[in-house]
Amino acid sequence: MSKYLEITKITFKAQLAWRFDIAVNVVFTIAKILFAFILWKGIFDQRTTVAGFTFDSMLSYYIINSFLSQLDMSGNVSDELSNRIRSGTFSKYMVIPVNIQGYFLAQTAGASVFYLIFNLIAAIVWIFVFGIEFTFTTNPWLILVALLMVLLGLIFMIQLNYFLGLLTLKFQDIYLFLMIKSNIVVFIAGTLVPLALLPDLVLQVMRYFPFYYISYLPSMLLIGRNVEEIGFGLILLTTWVLLFLIINKITYQRLRVRYDGVGI
Repeated sequence: MSKYLEITKITFKAQLAWRFDIAVNVVFTIAKILFAFILWKGIFDQRTTVAGFTFDSMLSYYIINSFLSQLDMSGNVSDELSNRIRSGTFSKYMVIPVNIQGYFLAQTAGASVFYLIFNLIAAIVWIFVFGIEFTFTTNPWLILVALLMVLLGLIFMIQLNYFLGLLTLKFQDIYLFLMIKSNIVVFIAGTLVPLALLPDLVLQVMRYFPFYYISYLPSMLLIGRNVEEIGFGLILLTTWVLLFLIINKITYQRLRVRYDGVGI
């Protein structure tokens, strides 16, 4: 465990060398919230509620969702794995005395904790800038469950990106897979619009996929909604995490024999 903790600490400290990345990440968070403000301000000028949301609760949802979605730094996992495999330096991970998937879990955790600080500051600033009546549950149980769901969701996303990165051992280019994944996550995670606005049939289908529980459901729980989905959500998300743990182990064992790179 101490090995993985050191990896997390090193990654956390390394982020300080990439100040421009920090600025871009914060600006991107701000841009999403600003876009939501402009869009929903126009809509709520004509009505007082939309799908049970008031203007304040809608902006609260976007602020929370933007904050949670920006914590996911797992996209770097698939990029780094793919680049390492194609350049012949994947050997580095095959010789270090740690589990490769565990290494990337620890590495991503370090980056996510670092950006958490700046994204939280950006979210708090926008609450005051918009002057909204911020909607946030006071129920400690809901907050705890939402945080647990966020953690499981981040673990799943790391596993998914690890799996996609490993596919470079079989396919020359995984850009198509990454593009499909990115578009699915942006939509189903409720980053563009709250999924409550979609037809019930579509929502029923989405509830069987883990992306629904990465940031959308935690955001809804933190504004005091969708409490009835907690039990099913935790079971399903845990199942997906355990399933991909097995899938990734099998995939690595079967595909690593295709790797013929050299060097570290």
